[in-house]
Amino acid sequence: MSKKVSIGALFTLMAIVAAVTFSMTWIFSMNVFDDKMYNLKEREAIYSKLSEIDKIFRNNYAGEIDDKVLMDALSAGYARGSGDAYARYYTAEAYQKESQQAEGRIVGIGVVTEKDPSGYLVITDIYPGSTAESSGLQVGDLLIKIDDVEINAENSSQMQELLQGEAGTKIGLVYRRDNEDVTLPDGITRRHVDIPSVFPKTLADGIGYLRISDISDTTDEQFIKQLEKLINDGARSFIIDLRGNGGGIFDSAVKILDRILPSQPVVSATYKNGRVEQFETTDSKVLDMPIVILTNEKTAREAEIIAQVLKDYGKAKTVGTRTMGKGTKQDTIKLTDGSAIMLTTAVYKTPNSDTFNLVGVKPDYEVKLSPDEEKNFAQLDENTDPQIKKAVEVVQSLLRASDDQAANAGSDAASSDSSSESSAAE
Repeated sequence: MSKKVSIGALFTLMAIVAAVTFSMTWIFSMNVFDDKMYNLKEREAIYSKLSEIDKIFRNNYAGEIDDKVLMDALSAGYARGSGDAYARYYTAEAYQKESQQAEGRIVGIGVVTEKDPSGYLVITDIYPGSTAESSGLQVGDLLIKIDDVEINAENSSQMQELLQGEAGTKIGLVYRRDNEDVTLPDGITRRHVDIPSVFPKTLADGIGYLRISDISDTTDEQFIKQLEKLINDGARSFIIDLRGNGGGIFDSAVKILDRILPSQPVVSATYKNGRVEQFETTDSKVLDMPIVILTNEKTAREAEIIAQVLKDYGKAKTVGTRTMGKGTKQDTIKLTDGSAIMLTTAVYKTPNSDTFNLVGVKPDYEVKLSPDEEKNFAQLDENTDPQIKKAVEVVQSLLRASDDQAANAGSDAASSDSSSESSAAE
């Protein structure tokens, strides 16, 4: 038996639903409003406190306040206090240098340095065509003094910055080699230098070796050029060394993967608002050869993406130690006065694994360096570097397996052809 609902009851029900909907919408809107007001009040409190501090200093400080220095310090403090471990403020001058480096070009003497346990700066790379090269500096040299100021653990970061500067300007330099201090009598001149980031060579048994020191705008072009050259020279397998590579330009990393992989998803970036951006390779060219990737705890960001993606798709084996675990995307945004702020905007994830952020990429074959080997890392080569030696062993094994597979496939094809001919003769 069907039940009838009166028109009055129906209107009453609709009114109740409308009232409930309005109430829920109102509550939600008020919550959003309250959150915004709370955030606004928090920001007002920050500005009010800064204004109060500024007033106290300007009324009582016995010295002179440099407003530019103050503004830079406040901006840097905001980045440090934001909770973003990778946030950084760049002055206009620092941002200009950073932009040049990202473009694959700097103005400087043409060296890459790291802080040495002694407190000095050790040269880990020298750019071809640089004044450092023409002055006779070598990888492994310790920089002792710049412009008569001795380098130590406290000032090494500032002293590193002096290696770059305006084109045509000179700095005084003292370096140490084989426990002997050497002074460059005429100093050394800063000038424009194109930064190579891909360093190739051929190892035993036709193994192509490509060390990628960082990932700039031009790294993918350098990688493809050197890869093709090694292939033309007879390379049949590859070791790609990403140790010490802190990443860099995301698009360049994807283009490197594009030269190795067929068309497929390689990485996604998830943003604060929930938006997910997907990146894929094309099928223009595929590197169908055995590959081993070298990694260490200084392999980060875009370099980790390359290692993880090739590992995910079974395209490469990894040798070395676990990577840094910096699986986040940083964007650098230029401000109106020429300065810039870098902040984390997204988390990376590769298609076949969870994000490597904070956990790193685990190597297939873990090989650690001894403390002495770590200290003298820049001087190690294929004969003395345990990680490279293991990579050679692994890639040789992969090449033998590939050759055996090809031989078996050829044998099966020949047997099939022979059987077909026998059947035809009958």
